[in-house]
Amino acid sequence: MNHDAIVVGAGLAGLVAANELVQAGRRVALVDQENAANLGGQAFWSFGGLFLVDSPEQRRLSVRDGLDLAWSDWRGSAGWDRLDGVNPQDEWAARWGRAYVEFAAGEKRSWLRQHGIRLTPMVGWAERGDGRAAGHGNSVPRFHVAWGTGTGVSGPFAARALEAQAQGKLTFHWRSRVDDLVVEAGRVTGVSGVRLAPDAAPRGAASNRDVVESFSLRAPSVLIATGGIGGNHRRVRELWPSRLGRPPRDMVAGVPAYVDGRGLDIAEAAGARLVNRDRMWHYVEGVRNWNPIWPGHGIRILPGPSSLWLDALGRRLPFPALPGYDTLSTLRYLRTTPDLADHDHSWFVLTQAIIEKEFALSGSEQNGDITSGDWLRVLRNRLGRGASPEVEAFKANGADFVVAKALDELVAGMNALTTAPLLDVQTVRREILARDAQIDNPFAKDLQIQGIHNARRYLGDRLARVARPHRILDLTAGPLIAVKLHVLTRKSLGGIQTDLHSRVLKPDGSVLEGLYAAGEAAGFAHGYNALEGSFLGGCLFTGRAAGRAMS
Repeated sequence: MNHDAIVVGAGLAGLVAANELVQAGRRVALVDQENAANLGGQAFWSFGGLFLVDSPEQRRLSVRDGLDLAWSDWRGSAGWDRLDGVNPQDEWAARWGRAYVEFAAGEKRSWLRQHGIRLTPMVGWAERGDGRAAGHGNSVPRFHVAWGTGTGVSGPFAARALEAQAQGKLTFHWRSRVDDLVVEAGRVTGVSGVRLAPDAAPRGAASNRDVVESFSLRAPSVLIATGGIGGNHRRVRELWPSRLGRPPRDMVAGVPAYVDGRGLDIAEAAGARLVNRDRMWHYVEGVRNWNPIWPGHGIRILPGPSSLWLDALGRRLPFPALPGYDTLSTLRYLRTTPDLADHDHSWFVLTQAIIEKEFALSGSEQNGDITSGDWLRVLRNRLGRGASPEVEAFKANGADFVVAKALDELVAGMNALTTAPLLDVQTVRREILARDAQIDNPFAKDLQIQGIHNARRYLGDRLARVARPHRILDLTAGPLIAVKLHVLTRKSLGGIQTDLHSRVLKPDGSVLEGLYAAGEAAGFAHGYNALEGSFLGGCLFTGRAAGRAMS
C-alpha cells in the first residue's frame, strides 16, 4: 500500500481530515473527480457562516447565550423522532448533535483560530424560529461570519494540503472518479474508478465525463467526503418527502453540478447504512444568477425581516413563513397549499430602503468586501448609503427583479415574469396597506412588525441588518422593488450513518471496518431543520473526527 489513507472528496470535510492525517504523520491520497481549480469544494462558494455559542463576538453585542439554551434550540429544531427500535436512524444524529453543540460552546473558536480562521465582529440572527420557545429556531444571534467568507474557511486547509503535497505527504488524484469501494473480507481496503479526460473548466463549472483509463488505490482506511445531492435535481425529486408536498417542476441550483450524491450510493453498495434521506434543506429565497457559473446557478437572498412575502397569487404568507424565520415551514406551506402547488415561485415586495439595509446574497463571490478581508471596505458597504455592489448588480441585471415607482407599474412588471398574469393589483395593494397600517408605532398585532421591532433591539441588526420601520408605499423610501423567488436546492440532512469517530455503520449497527464518512455525506446531526452556520461547522467537526480516528 502506497498510502495510509484515501480521502474521496477535496471539499472542506476532506481537507480537514487530510490535515489531521498529515499532522499525525500519515501519507494521504486525496481523490476528486474535478480538476485542481475546485480545491475546497462547495465550501469555497459559501458565505462562511459558523455556528458558535457564547462567543466574545456575541458578548460584545450584548447577546447572552450558553450551552443549555443552544442545546434546547438544537433539539427543538432537529425534532428527532426516529429513536425507537433496534438501531434507530436518529440515535447517532442525536449524539452528534450534543457533541457538536458542546464543541461550538467550547473549543471551536480557539480551534478555528489555531487553523487560521478569523471571525468578523458581525453576528447574524438566522432562522429566528417558529414562534415556540421549545420549537425550531435560534433564540439569539449565533451566525458568525468568517473573514474571507467561505474562502476564509476552506482556504487555510487548502493551503495546508498544498504544503503537504510539496512535502510529499499528500498526493492529489484530480479528475479521478471513484465508482466502487474495494471490500475484502468485510473490510474496505481501497477504491476503484476511472480517470477522466483533462478539463480546464473554471472552478464550479461543469466538466466533461470522458473516460481515459481505469485506476485503483489501496489503503487501510477510506473516507467518503463527497457531499450531498443538491446539484442532482432528479435525485432531489426522487427523495422529496410527502410532508413537503409536491416537488417543484423548476428549481435553481445552489451548488455545482458535481454535488450529485454518487458517493452515498457507492458507500451503500459497499454495505454502509444510509439514514434519513428524506430530510433535506432547500431555500425558498433563490434567484437566478445573472452571471452563472454552473448549470441552473441560483443565489440565495439572505433577507432581513422587513420584506413583504407574497405567494404566487399575491397573498401574504402566514407566520412563521416570514423572511429569515423558518425556512422549511415556508417551503412546506408553498408546496402543500392546494392552490399554490402548481406554482413554483413566490414574491418579495420591498423598497429601496429595505434592499439597501437588509439584502445580502449568499456566497463568497457575492460579498466581495468580506471576502477581501478589507475592514474599511466592509464599513463603507454595510454602514454607508446604498446597497452592496453585488445586490445592485442583481437589481439591475437579474431576471427576477422588478423596479417601479408606482404599485400598478410594479404589479404589471411582476405579471410579465410569469406565463400568465396571476396577480391582481387590488389584492396586492390590500395586503400592503394592511401591513403598512401596523408600522406607525412600536405596538402592533402583526407578528412580522413585532419581529422587526424586536430585531432592532439587537445592536447588530440595528446597525447593519434591519431597516428603519417604514411603510412599503412610503414614496421617500422608494422605488418599489419586487423579487421573484424560486426554490433553491442546497443541503442534504441525511446520509451515511456514522459513530462519533466518523466510522461508517452497517444496517445492523456494527462498524464497516476501514470506511469513514464526513461532512454532508455523513448526514451529521440536523434532524428535520438546521440552525444555520452549522453546515460548514459540521464539515469541520466531522472531518476532524474522521482524520483523528483514521490516524
